[in-house]
Amino acid sequence: MIGIDIASVNRIKRMYEKFGIKAYEKFLSQEEIELIKKPETAAGFWAAKEAASKALGTGIGASCAFHDIKISKTKLGAPKLKYKKKIRKKFNIKKSHISITHDEGFAIAVVTLEK
Repeated sequence: MIGIDIASVNRIKRMYEKFGIKAYEKFLSQEEIELIKKPETAAGFWAAKEAASKALGTGIGASCAFHDIKISKTKLGAPKLKYKKKIRKKFNIKKSHISITHDEGFAIAVVTLEK
């Protein structure tokens, strides 16, 4: 399974400017928020969670919410993806892989799943 998403850095930046930390809390855990140093990272995390839900074949919604997906970083700074246990079981996920990039005002993420 594969999922891809693109997010506008400016849209995420404006959302944060308007709503502050509440904007990030809508789609990120406290641990994820602590990783955000610039709007590009936040947009990348948004795209990553959207891509992760699309890889399941559902998109963000009742079957898989933003907070059912966690993003962290390896010691080298590469993104890591983890689904909550209920999602892993429901969709029989064995392994996940993620890549996030940003350039010229956009962030893009690709997620692949092994079942």
